[in-house]
Amino acid sequence: MGTEDRKEITLVTQLTQQAETVASSRYYLKDENNEVIETADDMFERVGQAIAKVDMELYGKLAADAALTAVDFTEMMKSLKFIPNSPTLMNAGTEQGTLSACFVLPLKDSMEDIMKTAHDIAMVQKFGGGTGFALSELRPRGDRIKTTHGIACGPIQVLQTLSRVSSMITQGGKRDGANMAVMSVYHPDILDFIDCKKVEGEIHNFNISVGVDADFMKAVENNLKYPLINPKSKQVVGQLNAREVFDKIVYGAWRNGEPGMIFLDNVNKDNHVKAEYGEMIATNPCGEQPLLGNESCNLGSINLAKFYHDDHNDVDWRELEKTVKRSVHFLDNVIDANKYATPEIEKMTKSTRKIGLGVMGFADLLIQLKIKYNSIEGRKLGKDIMSFIRDKADAESKKIANERGTFPAWNESDYGEDEKYRNACRLTVAPTGTISMLADTSSGIEPTFALAWKKSNILEGQTLYYVNKYFEADAKRHDFYSEDLMEHLSQGGSLQTREDVPPWAKDIYITAPEISAEDHVEMQAAFQRDCDSGISKTINFPNEATIADVEAAYVHAWKLGCKGITVYRAGSRQIEVLVKGTEEKEENDSTEQMSFFDMVETPEPAYDCCESPNIAMESGCETCKVCGWSMCHVA
Repeated sequence: MGTEDRKEITLVTQLTQQAETVASSRYYLKDENNEVIETADDMFERVGQAIAKVDMELYGKLAADAALTAVDFTEMMKSLKFIPNSPTLMNAGTEQGTLSACFVLPLKDSMEDIMKTAHDIAMVQKFGGGTGFALSELRPRGDRIKTTHGIACGPIQVLQTLSRVSSMITQGGKRDGANMAVMSVYHPDILDFIDCKKVEGEIHNFNISVGVDADFMKAVENNLKYPLINPKSKQVVGQLNAREVFDKIVYGAWRNGEPGMIFLDNVNKDNHVKAEYGEMIATNPCGEQPLLGNESCNLGSINLAKFYHDDHNDVDWRELEKTVKRSVHFLDNVIDANKYATPEIEKMTKSTRKIGLGVMGFADLLIQLKIKYNSIEGRKLGKDIMSFIRDKADAESKKIANERGTFPAWNESDYGEDEKYRNACRLTVAPTGTISMLADTSSGIEPTFALAWKKSNILEGQTLYYVNKYFEADAKRHDFYSEDLMEHLSQGGSLQTREDVPPWAKDIYITAPEISAEDHVEMQAAFQRDCDSGISKTINFPNEATIADVEAAYVHAWKLGCKGITVYRAGSRQIEVLVKGTEEKEENDSTEQMSFFDMVETPEPAYDCCESPNIAMESGCETCKVCGWSMCHVA
């Protein structure tokens, strides 16, 4: 195909009705009257041209070559094979702010530094970024302050203050601020931190995770005590029984899904600039992207569902390779096209040039291949895909480095001479809450959460069923589709209990709540082996799961080399957000079933669809399966 032919290539973006709802409410540009002024094609062309322009403006490419690259970028998005994180879709090609989704801000132990961090939260979240913090360097509550002779308020009060600041911000005018707080298990206030979200609704815009290492986990195994270390004095100020602390973490996760756990030694195995910049001790809000203080990372996800090769009943590896290479080029350009909230963030981000290329649509790919998610074959495919993407992404990053230079901090890194990368890390698996809705595909590497849901009393009293497109096609093709089955599924019923559904369909269309925690963890580990950042994934439990079940999942994740773990037990919150069915609870049941919108104020309208059973827990965030609303997804 010649140059002129390539210039004339045009694709028309095909969005579903739900995807159009997501795009118009969240991504399309609007005029001063808040009226939409662009289409999906316009949006992708705006983004593709803005990111490709970097080649010409900064790296000496001819205008014609940059135009061809813009075509490649645009068509990659129009085909829904790759979609960048939400801030890039919102802001690229505009005068608005950041294009990156993930930030970690330093939080140092002084009033000046704390207030600086509060300011930086506002600046980052104003234009759509999510922030993470480590509370580990703050002195414990009650510590003496020499300069003022006062008493330290402690990290929990600081966290509450930062939460209030974040609550004031509407990200890009489109969503509430989202955050992650991490505290080292060695901090003297760790017990208070574990319980800081015990009362639901408190610190609602923060996820929390405890940072642990192998020494702590071994102390847990052997029922030993471990030291508490004052981060200011570096002195041992006490000790706790590791087993008892771990039990408290596990109980909190069983109780209401928090805290999660981050395995910091696993995280820092892939920290190649540790000698120069220190260890990574915090992550972005959904936990998949560990970062250094003032680092940011721009994410983008390949839609694996688009790479099913029907003729060969296999992955279209050739097309996947091409998309990986274009995606790495795209994401590297985003770093230069970006507008940064603070000079410190710009300096640090450009020093390491981290990108986070990930995937979505994995569950949909498995369905097309007729591979059961919770199977050895399914996990093998996950590992093979991530290994393939790693190899191609690494090769492309080296190619770009040869043309443009390595990331500036490469000279201080522990990479060898044959590892001259453009980007300090290349891969991340994000939850993809809203962009997977845009692409009409399954989120991240999560299994399908539900096969059908419904909207009632619309269009003059009609009930419309929203059905997984692959399931609907198979059900009709094999003659087991019925309104009775759809009603059963939309009410939270299981496919596994239906005698009118063939066994093979029950295997292929198994849903997240029906998959064992062990299988969830093992799929996460399969992708983690070849991912240099983290994996955002929720380990789903049924309501009847025990504390011991949650404990087993945490230990399993650690032993398999995962970098973190998030769990959720159905029905574990008084204000319920994860309910598959729509049946009314018994009058004597004190657990009130409410929409998440009833719990917190949100900057967006409370759409009728954003309530049970359409709200699903994915990677620690509530997400509407109809319109894509989410409390904290930024990818």
